[in-house]
Amino acid sequence: MKYVSTRGAAPVLPFGDVLLAGLASDGGLYLPDSWPSPPPAPALGATYVDTAVDVMWPYVEGSIDPRAFRTLVGDAYATFSHPDVCPVTPLDDGLSLLELYWGPTIAFKDVALQLVGRLFDHELTRREERATIVVATSGDTGSAAIEACRGRASLDIVVLHPAGRVSEVQRRQMTTVHEPNVRNVAIEGTFDDCQRLVKDLFAAEAFRSDVRLSAMNSINWARVMAQIVYYVTSARSVASGGPVAFSVPTGNFGNVFAGWVARRTGTPISQLVVGSNSNDILTRWLASGRMETTGVHPTISPSMDIQVSSNVERLLFELYDRNAGLVVDRMTELAAEGRVDTGDTRLATVTEVFDGARFDDDQIRAEIRRTLDLTGVLIDPHTAVGVAAARAARRDRDVPMICLATAHPAKFPDAVEEATGIRPPLPEHLADLLDRPEEYDRLPDDLSAVEAYVRAFVTG
Repeated sequence: MKYVSTRGAAPVLPFGDVLLAGLASDGGLYLPDSWPSPPPAPALGATYVDTAVDVMWPYVEGSIDPRAFRTLVGDAYATFSHPDVCPVTPLDDGLSLLELYWGPTIAFKDVALQLVGRLFDHELTRREERATIVVATSGDTGSAAIEACRGRASLDIVVLHPAGRVSEVQRRQMTTVHEPNVRNVAIEGTFDDCQRLVKDLFAAEAFRSDVRLSAMNSINWARVMAQIVYYVTSARSVASGGPVAFSVPTGNFGNVFAGWVARRTGTPISQLVVGSNSNDILTRWLASGRMETTGVHPTISPSMDIQVSSNVERLLFELYDRNAGLVVDRMTELAAEGRVDTGDTRLATVTEVFDGARFDDDQIRAEIRRTLDLTGVLIDPHTAVGVAAARAARRDRDVPMICLATAHPAKFPDAVEEATGIRPPLPEHLADLLDRPEEYDRLPDDLSAVEAYVRAFVTG
């Protein structure tokens, strides 16, 4: 398998190089040069690990030994506290929850990053190299990336989070990890500012080379690749080969794009619902064909407080028949003008499978309460967006609808308690989190300041 950039000017690379590169050298995102054929259903393994190996193997073939890959996948999901890794549980009215929070940081980012960290370590060790990971996080990626990298001899990691715009639990999961290869930085700005800083660091070619920069955000194809698996396993568990729909609380579009890839490669997905909070650029785009930024609004679902959803670029590349020139034009226009029209024909192709629904904080709290009253299940505010979107935008009540539960409710205890009167306790391995000492630095939204900080850390 080879990989191409959505912007067409970066070299075609094998998986190992794409893994370490993260963002393409032309500023684009990598995708496979062709989509693999779906494996026949009986070929998919019975366990999550077996299925994960089967689904992901075409994307890594030629870059890693098959036995080594199976070992890495097995080790990654041995860190999860549920035997099914990503179990599906029924809710009500034909809805189910896909529980993606059984990993070490109790959020869905663990599903990809526990594997991605091991893939990085394996590839760098094989090359006798070291890399610096710089990650922008809206809350969950940071702690999951740290957990994947902490103590690894081949990796240093710097995480940028928006100051005051993540929950206390999210922040402390990052800032209470005291390892020589880990640094945390609160940026005086929004997540979009953090994400822009990371992209600008990648665009600084001398800096990128000097510190051997790489990324674990969802701009890295390996993140998307690992997320495809749970669409396959959960669809199989509820639909027995028939059609299935998914509702996905969406910020950076990587998670729901993995669902699109699963559909593109054979999983019978009839509908993908994009759930948004007040930062609703994606649902407005699905309704109008215009993508327009309006500024980031803080909400009780902070991991979705995003206006520039990077992974939409991957979908646009597919919609424009892989015409990189058109993608460059659209992304340049969005960056310069803050808005872009993707065209009625392209939008019709998107809305064949995608629907959107938007909810404000009061509606999110109401959904947390409603789900608890109807089912006895406590959900976090991001999952509540997904459940509310499923109820609002479901096309066919005869088709099973799976809602992605992207975080444990204890990750957002204030919002859950405000909605229900119940304060969810942290799992046992995090029970003392609020008593652990924190350590992090604070920087302005300034590229030169961040660049100097990373250089000083790496050169020590």
